[in-house]
Amino acid sequence: MAGKVALLLWAQTLGLAGAQTTQLLVEPPWRPAVLWDRVTLTCQGSGSTGATNWYKDGQRRWQERHHYFTVTKSGTYMCDRPGTGRSPTVTVLDESLVLQVPARVLLEGDTVTLRCRRRQNKQLTRVSFYHDGKTLEGLHDGTKLSLSPLQLSHSGHYSCKGRVNAVLPLWKESELVTVTVTVHRVPPSGVTLWAQPPRGQVTLGDRLVLTCTVAMGTGPLSFSWHREGSGALLGTGPHLELWHVEDNDSGQYRCRVSDGDSMAGSDPLNVTVLVPVANATITPGPLSHQVYAGANVTLRCSVQVGSAPVTFTWLHNGQEVAQGPHLELKAIDVGHSSTYQCMATNQLGQDGHRVFRALSPQLALEVKPRSPWVTGSENVNPTGEEGQTDPLS
Repeated sequence: MAGKVALLLWAQTLGLAGAQTTQLLVEPPWRPAVLWDRVTLTCQGSGSTGATNWYKDGQRRWQERHHYFTVTKSGTYMCDRPGTGRSPTVTVLDESLVLQVPARVLLEGDTVTLRCRRRQNKQLTRVSFYHDGKTLEGLHDGTKLSLSPLQLSHSGHYSCKGRVNAVLPLWKESELVTVTVTVHRVPPSGVTLWAQPPRGQVTLGDRLVLTCTVAMGTGPLSFSWHREGSGALLGTGPHLELWHVEDNDSGQYRCRVSDGDSMAGSDPLNVTVLVPVANATITPGPLSHQVYAGANVTLRCSVQVGSAPVTFTWLHNGQEVAQGPHLELKAIDVGHSSTYQCMATNQLGQDGHRVFRALSPQLALEVKPRSPWVTGSENVNPTGEEGQTDPLS
């Protein structure tokens, strides 16, 4: 079998969106090209308007102000445009029998025909086609082989064989050509974000995983993660993992997907870092109060940090006596004396299964019998500074 020739079917190199490469176009648009077709090669690129360097059989041969020329000798050609570099190679043969494939990217589902030709289109009879060394029966019509619709299984090495003399049994076989079927690329679309834990709510210090999915798009695809208000690139894969979330990790997250030519982005996903309650306090202070019987006392509980919802429970001598951020004691008597404490609680995590508690310092309340010199029933706060002045204070 004759020597092998690889038919180079090129596609734009996947890289940064908008990146350009030098291409070498052939007219007529068949690969491999044949010298007896009067072949024109055109060097195409988006670089500067400088001269084009031409290479033949791997060696730089000449420089042209024009970016095209007509081939007069067989060989392997390549061009170089300033700013975009060298092109793929194009082979021009001067053989008596050749099998040709359309000089373009062959996509899955295309209509593609291979043609077996004799020099100067002279008569060729009893043609056979071969795919990876196996004879193809019943798939061709004379000198043409149809691969329609094109499938990935059609990729491989092809050749043809035919009778070139009607009198003497003289046979010729073409050199091999390589057919490469490319999966049709679909621009990415339908980009969606998913969060674990769900809804993007995660407890401080826990692990958060965001996943970016694409409804449509063929690879290879590249991913990039961003948070609104920050120009930093957070990740480059389909998943973004934050192993120990901090309070400042809250915000809106987006995922962008690119196939090198186009880009699609997701809607923002709001991530909320939930903070356990801490530093519960009772106001007014200090931690010890003396009040007189009959006064009205209001104690208030608050926390310095803690994500809502926060519930408050009041303890009197360690026993639960009330719920809510305020504890109102009206017309108190000596039985209200002793210690008071507030317990703040919030339930975080998935389905609120984790409970966090913060206890305030204890407040000691002492109720004194009301002075016989004081008349009326004025409201008194825990400091005893409001209402009538007691001579014993």
